[in-house]
Amino acid sequence: MARHNRDPSSAVHQFASIPSPSSGDISIGPFSAHAYGLMYVLAVLAAIFVSTRRWEARGGHRYLVQEVALVGFPAGLIGGRLYFDITSSGDVPDHWWGPFAIWDGGMGLWGGIALGVIGGIFVLRRRGINVAEFLDAAAPALLVAQAIGRVGNWFNQELFGKPTSLPWGLKIDPDNRPPGYESSSTFQPTFLYEILWDLSLAAVLIWLGRRFRIRPPGIFALYVAGYSFFRMWIELLRIDEAHHILGMRLNFWVALIVFLSASTWFAWSQSWLRRPLRPATATD
Repeated sequence: MARHNRDPSSAVHQFASIPSPSSGDISIGPFSAHAYGLMYVLAVLAAIFVSTRRWEARGGHRYLVQEVALVGFPAGLIGGRLYFDITSSGDVPDHWWGPFAIWDGGMGLWGGIALGVIGGIFVLRRRGINVAEFLDAAAPALLVAQAIGRVGNWFNQELFGKPTSLPWGLKIDPDNRPPGYESSSTFQPTFLYEILWDLSLAAVLIWLGRRFRIRPPGIFALYVAGYSFFRMWIELLRIDEAHHILGMRLNFWVALIVFLSASTWFAWSQSWLRRPLRPATATD
């Protein structure tokens, strides 16, 4: 048996673990809904709510947030599925409609964020709105949405990490364990790690925006850099099938490139070579 097949939990007695839902559906009385789809809807609503609060605090109108959402989130669905089809072609259902079946296979976050933001920018430019200001207002909201979306991965028992004996290890049913890991029962709960990081980063971005004079779109650039930095670590944990380049998962390299680009973008947007960040005043 291959060395990675050994279950670390067999070496110690495991007193606790995180259970996985027995089904990917949520039922209320006679009604039933796919948890993944429901989490996506809740994520959209949460993002609209947070973005509206932050945009109105900047003197904007809530109707603009709703208009951006009407274009941005469908565009995000398309972008997310396109990214999945391109980078995980082996997991695309073997039907003519397989590439479009977002309920069967998954979506790629990078493509979803990219095309969703492009769709939102299209609306903002048509309305003559300051794009950088709006991106800063929406950045924490996107992190909240991502955190809620990861709950759907928990329901689907997918995208977890390596086997672990940690007390917060995630229990995975035998049918959902990757080949080579059938004897392992608990795995790294990467969905939980991402939820905690996303919500923490959202709070930090809000604090930074209030504490310092960060010129737009600095907050959005920090969002992209902060998430990408953390995603590199997540990619080191995950064991689901993926394309590899130089021994590393494809999305590790994507996260690295995005992190370096966003960090450079942030430094450039703040003109660090000319002046440092200044604490915000009470009148901001």
